[in-house]
Amino acid sequence: MHAAVVHSFHSAPKYETFAAPQPSGQHEALVEVLAAGLHLRVRAQADGSHYTSTDELPLIPGIDGVGRLPDGRRVYFVATDTALGSFADQTVIDLRRSVPIPAHADPVLIAAAMNPAMSSWVTLRRRIQVQPGFKVLVLGATGSSGQMAVQIAKLLGGSQVIAAGRDPERLEALRRLGADATVSLAGDPEEAARRLGEAAAEVDIVLDYLWGQPAELGMLPLLTRRPDRSRLLTWIQIGSVAGANASIPSAALRSANFQLIGSGQGSITPAGYLAEFPALIDLIASGKLILQPAVHPLSSIEEVWNTPEDNRQRIVFVPSL
Repeated sequence: MHAAVVHSFHSAPKYETFAAPQPSGQHEALVEVLAAGLHLRVRAQADGSHYTSTDELPLIPGIDGVGRLPDGRRVYFVATDTALGSFADQTVIDLRRSVPIPAHADPVLIAAAMNPAMSSWVTLRRRIQVQPGFKVLVLGATGSSGQMAVQIAKLLGGSQVIAAGRDPERLEALRRLGADATVSLAGDPEEAARRLGEAAAEVDIVLDYLWGQPAELGMLPLLTRRPDRSRLLTWIQIGSVAGANASIPSAALRSANFQLIGSGQGSITPAGYLAEFPALIDLIASGKLILQPAVHPLSSIEEVWNTPEDNRQRIVFVPSL
């Protein structure tokens, strides 16, 4: 078969011939890959920087996708083998980590949207107990995951969704997707943090896809401007686009009812993720979540990999093109 193969954590995957994998366990099956998304998590897998990564090389990247089983059924699956992912003509999946997709569902759209949508969907349904009419700040809302988070927060009953990001055109587009207000993070970081405090001091939840300096500078302005500091603010660390580390001001933990948690692989069980797949797939298939994927043949992996990514569009590779 053909696959995108990583031979070095310092260079792009190469499209080449690779031995086709074979199922070995009773719950395994060989699937024809119909579509697989190039998520930030996949890039981190391929350069060895993700916290779940191993040093095993060569590897085929790709953490999920849509595939066709030998009996013709189409499924969304999560790759279980860290070395044999979904960026290939075929891959072996654990049937226990797959779910059927509706007949009318577009495989490309499912492959594009499931991963970025999953972070906020599972967080708001599994990581915390949201209250009716909750208010949320999406920090890093102009990327694919943030765009999904704005829509999902509204679908789950959020009364106010505030989107924060750097790109003015993308922020404006988020208003059409459900954002009630936007905050620019462009320019001086401390001034941006002040704007966050003014706009989002009354939120109940922060979905943080940035971390790093924006989180470090933004916590105190949000907390110190709250009319009622005894009302809980839950800050949920999901992504680290702006940096892997952030210094937490001690005053943030003492001066208000402030809870800092994370959400991701490990803090939520595989069974917890799997239980949420069907409802999320139905939302995507029905058009209630909007994302515009950019489709490429898998054979163009090197060229696409080295092209600056447009966070508004999730890249999807289709092996058959």
